Amino acid sequence: MPKTAFDPLPADWQTAEKPVAYEEAVRAMEERVRAIREDGARDLVWLIEHPPLYTAGTSANPKDLINKTFPVHTTGRGGQYTYHGPGQRIAYVMLDLQKRGCDLRRYICDLEEWMILALKDFGVKGARRKGRVGIWVETGDSEAKIAAIGVRVRKWVTFHGVAINLDPDLSHYNGIVPCGIKEYGVTSLAKLGATATMADLDAALHRNWHKVFG
Repeated sequence: MPKTAFDPLPADWQTAEKPVAYEEAVRAMEERVRAIREDGARDLVWLIEHPPLYTAGTSANPKDLINKTFPVHTTGRGGQYTYHGPGQRIAYVMLDLQKRGCDLRRYICDLEEWMILALKDFGVKGARRKGRVGIWVETGDSEAKIAAIGVRVRKWVTFHGVAINLDPDLSHYNGIVPCGIKEYGVTSLAKLGATATMADLDAALHRNWHKVFG
């Protein structure tokens, strides 16, 4: 995509046309991380979906895996158990933090803000919650998680990233305790009444990227 006045550190954007196997995605991310650090490759935002699967982050508690309904992948990203599947937009972000102050805390905050702004485009008010990773929305007298974050950094280059629930099968979360949090459920743009397509969500992510990372 073309460079804009708001993007002094331009990133490449790629969108997968069909679900990508998890192992294939990890290999591709690791290669891009290597290329960014060693070959001067550009940063990359990779928009994909996965076939139904669970991933276990570095803090995953085995007790939170209730039912191995889908393949389980141990991964080096931060966080606990989560679900990925069709209808969920995953944005894997490979960013050179050496060019952005080597500030991991700020990077996480920026990812959160990016998703909050994208959700706002569809009339959904996402928010941070102290002690709970991800983006949350109010659902009547409770709250539910609509977006997840799990990142890894190698030689100050980020990979893994975020996942926003557009219209996945939410029953697929029943095989785990998502992110180790039992008190609250998960939701999606569709369940909240938004009529966005995946292309609409992608456009919102790209549009708001420049507001946060530009």
